[in-house]
Amino acid sequence: MKKIFALIAVIAALTVTGCAKDFLETQPTDKGASDQIFETSENALTAINGIYRLLYTGSWGDGWEAENGGLPAFILVFDLYAEDHVMDASGSGWFYYDYAYDTWTDYTHNNGHSYNMWNFFYSLISNANYVIAAEPKMGGSEDMKNYVLGQAFAIRSMAYWWLANSFCFNGGEAGSESRKLAGVPIYTEPTAAGSEGKGRGTIQETYQRINDDIDSAIVRLESYTGEQLHISHIDKYVAYGLKARAAMTQRDYATALEFAEKAMARGTIQDYTSGAPAINDASAKNVLWGLAIQTDQAIGSWDIMNHMDADCLSTYAKARHQIGNWLYDQIPAGDGRLTWWTAPLPEEEWGTAGTAEGSKKSWVQKKIVYINSAVSTGDHVLMRTEEMYLTAAEAACHLENYSKAREYVKEVGNNRVVGYDDIVATRTDDKTINPTTSTVKTLMDEILLQRRIELWSEFPRMFDLQRLDLGFVRTWDGSNHAELLDKAKFNTNAGSQQFILHIPNTEFDANHAMDRTKDQNPAFK
Repeated sequence: MKKIFALIAVIAALTVTGCAKDFLETQPTDKGASDQIFETSENALTAINGIYRLLYTGSWGDGWEAENGGLPAFILVFDLYAEDHVMDASGSGWFYYDYAYDTWTDYTHNNGHSYNMWNFFYSLISNANYVIAAEPKMGGSEDMKNYVLGQAFAIRSMAYWWLANSFCFNGGEAGSESRKLAGVPIYTEPTAAGSEGKGRGTIQETYQRINDDIDSAIVRLESYTGEQLHISHIDKYVAYGLKARAAMTQRDYATALEFAEKAMARGTIQDYTSGAPAINDASAKNVLWGLAIQTDQAIGSWDIMNHMDADCLSTYAKARHQIGNWLYDQIPAGDGRLTWWTAPLPEEEWGTAGTAEGSKKSWVQKKIVYINSAVSTGDHVLMRTEEMYLTAAEAACHLENYSKAREYVKEVGNNRVVGYDDIVATRTDDKTINPTTSTVKTLMDEILLQRRIELWSEFPRMFDLQRLDLGFVRTWDGSNHAELLDKAKFNTNAGSQQFILHIPNTEFDANHAMDRTKDQNPAFK
């Protein structure tokens, strides 16, 4: 098939030394036997823990580890592609190339995001396939078996969803002509180097796999009678959230509304108006799913906080991450989320990047930072209750259930700023979406605005632009963007070829079921 599956294809290469509700310790090793791991469902949970460890592990290619640190890094990439996330300078270069749309040729080698992301998500799929295939021989507790298999199916569904968003054009709703566009190769059996490759198929087939897998996950996780054993684990509520995300991408708004409401039932919206948000604390009551990283699991150069935390003493922090000032200006005075970024400062008061005063500059983010910079650790939030409320609000608005849409967006807004009811009252009952940096008029505009503020750099902004068939600009008056992406040079219109990655050349070299002249994504002009 393709050699990159050989990297982490056999689930036996992953073991853990223990698991408790408040502690997830994982240690990749080259020792172990798959038969022993899958003898019992309790043992098989160690394999699942190993997969979660992969989510924040680097070394997915031959180099450039600093920009390929697993899922948090890839979320950052697709956030930087859009208009709300700014880098103020090139710094050491990492991620700035994404921000400047200067990475599209990286598919020709094994260092860039094309190769690393393709390898990363197919490695997750390959590992999940080993767990799923072990079901017939897996002994032990039936309850734990449901917990283990449910997570494996959910991980596989999530990985295919990411591949669809990253390497495929938006497939739109079921039955549309766009569903006939190219998808990604689908594998549901264990694979290793030399396995037979598959063709791209259609985006319809890819979404069918996404949907079938998350449904299988939900059935098993709903049958599990215990609690989520660790915040890094996918439980039924997280699976509901993953299904809601997938439904939104497919414009299946009734399903998205249903499952977002189900996901909301586990958590509560965190009130941040009294001070700086504790969103990096994975024990926060609004966090449904996150990567809680212990001090002995410090990630190193590929940790995105090493890049994003402007006050850490890192060479990578010399490019400061900021919010687009248009979006910042939409946040009303008194909104607790203003503490997530620095206020505008005169230039003479700016600090020096890469120092303890690196965040002393206008609009610098303070939302995603180290919990303890001395040991370089911090948790990564992957899903919050607030996202589910905003997903439900948007889905209801698409369905023209404006009263419910208002109810859900106000649940978030009223926990952020006093008088939010008055703001929403000025928005018309309309699902029309106006240009992304124009005056907010409709209820849909307001919901999407709240989503942009609330989920800044937590959920990839580009994924929302793609599913809503929107383009963007960075050239508003007074823009603080260092890279404006003038439309004369860059196509940032809806459906742009520049919004998706090329499939790495190594896939075509090793997978003879794919033809680079027919199956490669088109080169943009």
